[in-house]
Amino acid sequence: MAPVDAGAGSGDLAIVVLSRRLVRASDPSIQPEQRVVTFSNLDLYPDNVQASMVCLYPKLPKKGDFEAIVATFEADLPSLLNKFYPLTGRIVINASSGLPELHCENQGAELVVGEVNVALGSLDYGIAEESLKKMMLPYHEGVTLSVQILSFACGGFSVVWGTNNLVCDGPASGMFLSMWSELARTGRMPDTLAVNHDRSVFRPRDPPAYSAGLDGMFATYDDRRMVNALTADASFVERIYYIEASDITKLREEASTSSNQRASRVQAVSAYLWKALAAVVAASSRVPEGRCCMGWMVDARRRVKAPALVPALRNYFGNVTAYALADAAVDDILREPLAEVAARVRDTITAIDYDTYLQELVDWVEEHKPEHVMEKGVLGLGTPTVNQTVFASFPFDTDFGFGEATLALPMCEYGRLCSGYLSVGARPGGDGSWLLSAYIWPRLAAALDSDGIFKPLTAEYLGLSRHHKSKSRL
Repeated sequence: MAPVDAGAGSGDLAIVVLSRRLVRASDPSIQPEQRVVTFSNLDLYPDNVQASMVCLYPKLPKKGDFEAIVATFEADLPSLLNKFYPLTGRIVINASSGLPELHCENQGAELVVGEVNVALGSLDYGIAEESLKKMMLPYHEGVTLSVQILSFACGGFSVVWGTNNLVCDGPASGMFLSMWSELARTGRMPDTLAVNHDRSVFRPRDPPAYSAGLDGMFATYDDRRMVNALTADASFVERIYYIEASDITKLREEASTSSNQRASRVQAVSAYLWKALAAVVAASSRVPEGRCCMGWMVDARRRVKAPALVPALRNYFGNVTAYALADAAVDDILREPLAEVAARVRDTITAIDYDTYLQELVDWVEEHKPEHVMEKGVLGLGTPTVNQTVFASFPFDTDFGFGEATLALPMCEYGRLCSGYLSVGARPGGDGSWLLSAYIWPRLAAALDSDGIFKPLTAEYLGLSRHHKSKSRL
C-alpha cells in the first residue's frame, strides 16, 4: 500500500496504512433507546474539536507481538464499546438548530493499523510537530473514536486514541483507557463500575440565570474576531518537556509554608510557571503589560457537593470541566516567594462553588447557542495567560498486556488561540515524574529551557531505541 501523510507537519514520517476497519459494540441491544442523543451544554462549550491521547510503547520482546497487539484490539474492543456506546456513534450537525448531536446506531469505532519505517528513538521528542504529531492520522470529523496502532522499525509501537471534545473530557477518557487496559490484560472489567451516560444530569433552568462574574469569564468567538493564521503560527511553538520527580519535590518544599500548609504538586509547579510567565512579560519592552494570568481546567466531578450530583458524576462519561482563572500584577508575582504564589493557586481553585458554577455555565451556554463559546483566558486576546489541564491529577492505566507505556500525552490543534496551554501528564509507571506538552510563546519556551526544571523530552529519557529490527507486515 502507498504511504499516507500523517497530517500537517508530518515531514518525512511515511506511514503505511495496512488496514482500516470499523469495530462495533458486540451487543447492540444495549444501545440507548434514543438513537439521537442531545449533547449537554457542558459538552457544547468545549466545541466540536478533535483531540487525541498518544501512547508510546518501547521495543517488544519478540517477533510477532505486534500481530498479537492488533488481535487484542480486534478481540476485546467490541466488548468495551458495550459500555461506551457514544464511541460507536457519529457526530451530526442538526440542520434546523445548527447544533451537533450524537447519532447512536452502532456505526462503529475506527481501528487503523499501520507501520512506519523509522525507529521511535530517531524522532525529536522535544518538539511536538517532529514526534507525537507525526503519528496522528486524520479521521472523519463525525467519528467519535479512532484507534490508530502503528508499528515502528525498532520494534516499538504507538497507540493513538482519537476522540472529540463533544463526547468526553480528560477524566472520562482516562476512565475509558483504564477500563480498556484492565479488560485486555485480565479478560474482565470491574463488575461494579456502571458508566453513566445520562447527559440530562445538566439541564438549564427556565429562565437561565448566571452571575456577572461567570458572564465575564466567557465569550463567543469566530475566526473574524481572532488573530490571523500567520500571526498565530508565528507567535507560538509546541514543546514537550519532562519534570523529574526530584525537581517536583524541591518545588513543593519551596512552595510550602512553615505553618504546615504543604503545597500540592499542581500548586507548586503552577507557581513556578506563573513566576516564569511574569518574568517574560516584565521583559517585554515594546508592548508593556502590567498583569498576567494563570488558568486551570478543573475536573468538577470530585468537587461537587450536591447529594444528587456526587453519585451521578462518579463514573460520568461526558464533560464536567470547570475553569479557574487567577489574575495578578506582574510585579506582585515576581516579588512574592513561591509559597505565596502557590497559595494564590490554591485559593483560586478552592474558592469556587462548583455546584453553582456548573449550573450557571449550563444556563450561560443555553443563552448563547449555537455560537462558539470559550473562556476569555483561553482565547488569549487580553492579558497574557497560561492555562493548564493536569492529567497527572487523574492518572490512568496504560498496560493492556504488553507492558506500561513510556509516554501518554494528550495532543490537539490550537488553531488561532493566543494563550499558552499546557497539558500535564504523569509518566506511566508511577515514578513521580511529569510529562508536559506545551503550546507557548517562544520567549517563555526559552525561559523554561534555560532554567533546568522543564527539560526538553528526549528519546533517551523515554528509553526508546534508535535501532531498526527486521519485521514483516501483517
